[in-house]
Amino acid sequence: MWTVWVVALFSAPGVALLLVEPLTFPVALLCFAHAWTVPWLQARRGARATVALGSERSIASRRGETGPGQVALGLLADLVGKDGIDLLKVTGFASYGGKFGFWLVGEQGAILVRDGVLGKRVFAWCVRVSDADGLPAADRVAHLLLALREDEEGFATVANLNFSGAGWRLRQHLRAAQG
Repeated sequence: MWTVWVVALFSAPGVALLLVEPLTFPVALLCFAHAWTVPWLQARRGARATVALGSERSIASRRGETGPGQVALGLLADLVGKDGIDLLKVTGFASYGGKFGFWLVGEQGAILVRDGVLGKRVFAWCVRVSDADGLPAADRVAHLLLALREDEEGFATVANLNFSGAGWRLRQHLRAAQG
């Protein structure tokens, strides 16, 4: 509904211009382009806000973590359990099934997948763990996962919502953002 609202809001002036004067077609095209671009940019921002463990944008990749990073990864594997380890290896996201839906937690945010009236809907949240202590990447994910498990509603309140919409919109940008 949000995407439909955004598209309708930015398309309405273009339609009105065409009804008033058909020669305003170039300006109406700008309105339609704007209606297409805004949801695209929101999905891109949501995908870039969640950093998968081990991706090119990951702190582990930039620092070349060994020692403490490997220990942190082992502790994170204990947190996600046997079922979550395979998903963590493939996607770089820790999984958690909460009351709001299914969460995928990364280094700098989380993605919530919910069932909706018109199918699955995704929400991309940006939240970071302070870098003051130089925490390993897996510790960052573990901190966010524990915070989510402790208080899901509080986590959703504190985190910044970057995107809300169809899964395919986020998926196309998520692949590019994670590298």
